[in-house]
Amino acid sequence: MSTTSNTGTTVAGGGSSSSGPWPPRRARPPARSKLRNGTWIIPGTGERTRRQFTLRQPNLDGPGDDDGVAQSPASGETLRGKAWNAWHNTQVRASRLWSWVNSPNGRGTIKCSIAYLLASMGTFYRPAAEFLGPMDGKHIVATISVYFHPARTAGSQMEAVAIAVVAVCYAMFIGTLSMATSVLFGSVLDMVELSYALVLIIFIGGGLGFVGWVKHKLNNPLVSVGASIASIGIITIVTKENSVHTGVFTNQKIIQSLKILLMATTISTLVNLLIWPVSARQGLRKSMRNASTSLGEMLSMISSGFLSGAEEDFTSPAFTKASARYTSSLTQMNKNARESKYEYYILGHEQIYRHDKAVVKSMESLAQSLGGLRSAANTQFELLKEVGNGPLCYSPAVSPTTNVFSPTFGRSLSATLRSGGNRISGLSAIDEAPNERSDQEDEPTPIRETPPVLLTPSGSSLRTPSDMFELFIARLGPSMKSLVHTMAEMLKEPPFGAPGTPISINENFKHSLSEAVSLYNQARGNALEELYKSIELSKARSEELQADFEEVAAACGHFSFSLLSFADEMQKYLDALDDLKDVTEHDKRTWKWMKVWKRIKFQSKPKDQDPEHLSLLKPIRRLRQSRLPQGIPDSMKQRRDTFNWEAAPRGESFRDKLVRTVSWNLLKFFRRLARDDLRFGLKVGIGATLYAMFAFIPQTRPVYAHWRGEWGLLSFMIVCSMTVGASNSTGLARFTGTIMGAAFVLVNWWISNGNAIALAILGWAVAFGAFYIMVDRGNAPFGRFILLSYNVSSLYAYSLTQMVDDDDDDEGGVHPIILTIAFHRVVAVSVGILWGLIICRLIWPMSARRKFKEGLAVLYLQMGLIWKRGPLAILLLRSGSNKASAADETASYMKMGEQAAMQRYATQLQTLRAAAANEYELRGPFPFAAYGRVMASTQRVLDAFHAMSLVTQKHGRLSEGEKALLYHTAEERAQLCARICHVFQVLASSVMLEYPLTDAIPSVMVVRDKLLGKIFRFRKEYTASAAEQGGSRPSSATTAGNGNSNGNGNGSVEDGGKAAMLGAMDQVPKLGDVVLEEPDYALLYAYALVTGQVAKELKVVEKEVEALFGRLDEDALLLQ
Repeated sequence: MSTTSNTGTTVAGGGSSSSGPWPPRRARPPARSKLRNGTWIIPGTGERTRRQFTLRQPNLDGPGDDDGVAQSPASGETLRGKAWNAWHNTQVRASRLWSWVNSPNGRGTIKCSIAYLLASMGTFYRPAAEFLGPMDGKHIVATISVYFHPARTAGSQMEAVAIAVVAVCYAMFIGTLSMATSVLFGSVLDMVELSYALVLIIFIGGGLGFVGWVKHKLNNPLVSVGASIASIGIITIVTKENSVHTGVFTNQKIIQSLKILLMATTISTLVNLLIWPVSARQGLRKSMRNASTSLGEMLSMISSGFLSGAEEDFTSPAFTKASARYTSSLTQMNKNARESKYEYYILGHEQIYRHDKAVVKSMESLAQSLGGLRSAANTQFELLKEVGNGPLCYSPAVSPTTNVFSPTFGRSLSATLRSGGNRISGLSAIDEAPNERSDQEDEPTPIRETPPVLLTPSGSSLRTPSDMFELFIARLGPSMKSLVHTMAEMLKEPPFGAPGTPISINENFKHSLSEAVSLYNQARGNALEELYKSIELSKARSEELQADFEEVAAACGHFSFSLLSFADEMQKYLDALDDLKDVTEHDKRTWKWMKVWKRIKFQSKPKDQDPEHLSLLKPIRRLRQSRLPQGIPDSMKQRRDTFNWEAAPRGESFRDKLVRTVSWNLLKFFRRLARDDLRFGLKVGIGATLYAMFAFIPQTRPVYAHWRGEWGLLSFMIVCSMTVGASNSTGLARFTGTIMGAAFVLVNWWISNGNAIALAILGWAVAFGAFYIMVDRGNAPFGRFILLSYNVSSLYAYSLTQMVDDDDDDEGGVHPIILTIAFHRVVAVSVGILWGLIICRLIWPMSARRKFKEGLAVLYLQMGLIWKRGPLAILLLRSGSNKASAADETASYMKMGEQAAMQRYATQLQTLRAAAANEYELRGPFPFAAYGRVMASTQRVLDAFHAMSLVTQKHGRLSEGEKALLYHTAEERAQLCARICHVFQVLASSVMLEYPLTDAIPSVMVVRDKLLGKIFRFRKEYTASAAEQGGSRPSSATTAGNGNSNGNGNGSVEDGGKAAMLGAMDQVPKLGDVVLEEPDYALLYAYALVTGQVAKELKVVEKEVEALFGRLDEDALLLQ
């Protein structure tokens, strides 16, 4: 015992000694801080071993050799040295070029440039040009090959071809109907003006408006590309060709368009499948392997950081790189899973796809559990940080008469930690033994065991909460390290092979995981029992310090429980792998998706469901990943629209009732028209009609044709985006790309002098650079616009030399004036961009800033309402119900799908935040960085929500002691949930209205501290009552009495809130003689920890909002 005290004195004294160096050197951790290895399970064999191992990842960022680094030619001292450097640089660049050529992006760029070269043969190669007919527009073959380029998987290529076919067929349908209308009303009925009006309103406004509606509704990049293809066809047939204007029906353009579609899709598909083909199924399996390995690395690094107690492990470059690799792997895996669906369905492997999707979902669940594990580790770091910042002063013990609900007792993670002395020892790093080698097995570990002084009955050796961390890690650390190593090794050996090959899962994995979890559960129970005994044996601590110790114990239990939850998800992951293995081995082809008639369902009378099988919380509708946040929900809008009528007196006459009914119906109709997708479609239709009318007015048609107004109308369709910010960024990329494309046209035409072979080669060079921007750099719109501008000038100019049927005399005819052609296109595109920006700004502008603010406010409201349900109330609800279904046994306070819906909603808010950065207002730029920090805190709150959901899902039935505790703290929990909901609502209002906050925002931590104090008082009075009864436990009546007597200082809460916290028990449950044990407190302390994380992040958001909009104090003068 004296050894420990001396050691602690030495450490503390060393930090303040004047004789030592400054800053003081951190004392070396004592021998007990070395973490010994425990028994662990070899995943592949299921054997138990004590072989040495380490969780730390090897440092892959070490210094490399100079062979791959270019040297400056001037660095050589002699001519021979300079020549050697030049040769070395050539080798380095050649090696890098070869590596890029063999990379997916390099191969994709080459494939796209080859496809473009072949597609340009539709203009340069005479037989191909003759196949397309005598009319102009042959350059659209190359245009389609640009839009639907072959640098994609086979599944994505199938989707692209299907979208292209639908887009062209829709354009042909609109063109045919427009010509038929023109013939009927213009030629037959001789009503030319009416025919023009009908064509403008129905086929331009309605046809292109429908394209805009589909583009907004589906919000898919490939669908947006298909919308551009459909727009090209409609605009060309309706506004450029003379058939509609002269009232003549001709099918030449329709047949040519179908031929163009056939040639372009054939070229793109053949290049995709024959040159370096990429399979989405193989990509899915590869991304599964990468994601599995990344999950294993992250699991090891998070657990290693927790065991070492060093937050720096989470900010190291290795951890940041592993986290980025893990995030990109999960993103790529979801993308490949969606694209592989088409490949699997074509091959008749629907069952394999469904089980692949199940494995992907189980890996997403593993990722969510890993987020909860990281959140639990961050709790430890926050506690350690606050312990280290505690003041070093004495504090008298709190007397039994101290009001634990007074501000002096208001403690939190940042509370003052006093141990009765003037020193606080931080948690020493729990390092792994330096001599750990994989070849050491069953050898005695030369590390001293934890001294028995830690287990003294007096508990005086546990002077600070940091000592409790050391005790916990010393007891559970080896088993925790062993379980993590077993699971990490399983994840680092993914069983996924190429599609069609057997899933080579090790049959011993399940048994090994069960054995590892069994060992861990046993050690976890012993460690927590010892931890709580050490708290219980200590009687001389103040109430403040005792509560700190209990909170630290809860943090330890929370992380150990989160790791156990990860192991449960790991078991489900292995089950999903087994199912996938069985389906793969059977290899049965079905093609059930082609049996459309079996999917036709006739409405039938719904069957009455058994109430016993109804879940407590109904699942919500799944939110589509590509759907943008709607903002204010319909339910809130409906209430806002009808509350005036609801407040009106009811004794009105028949006329008043008629006015009310008509008003309601009209308002409902206009509200439906006010939906974002319908507004966008109407806006696009109105803008296209106003622009295209100049093609039908006899006085303006020559000007429209001379300046190639059809390309301006197409630019309008492309620039019109869902939000003003997206329109601004698209318009800028379109304009810049058009200028660069026109410049390339002038240079190439001057070099080639109109020669087909030279133009084809130079065009391939331009395409290579453009596709490099699209594929390798990831800036698809900019590279696409460069190439489209080049197509519409260079290929069009060459087609004029071949004497096509076109009114092209104003641009030189068979001797094209390339400068005039390029200038006309640049002007037309610029006018179209400007018109698109005007329409997006003036007609129902959809500001990304406003949508982001509304979406963030609605997300905060939703999160507040979810937390107000009471995360622990569902446990009482299912414990108090005798007819709970099997699904209710694992029910959470969140409805099924709510976590995923909120996560997708937050992801789409990030998309809106990026678009808002491109919106320019006189008020100044959008605070992109500040809202980025707000979203980061919001994401951490969502992680805390998920962590609490795991606690409630995995907890099972409540013990009698836990029921007593939850009933006793129902009032405080109701206050805490209502306070968090209140803060969420205040932040939502401030963000939505951009109003400053006040300095009277209620504190969550105060109510949380009341909850912790209530738990401590309950423990104290329960122990005293048990001692008075000679060791017997007090009855439920005694517990209820204590709860009522101690609730006077807590303020009041509405009966409804308390009843919600009580779940199904509306009165004191008849529990009989309740036996309370230390683990019964763990559930409430885990709840308090997660609540502390939520409160901390809400405080961060509050500071960011205050920095944006300011803060009002009592001296502010608002009345003017």
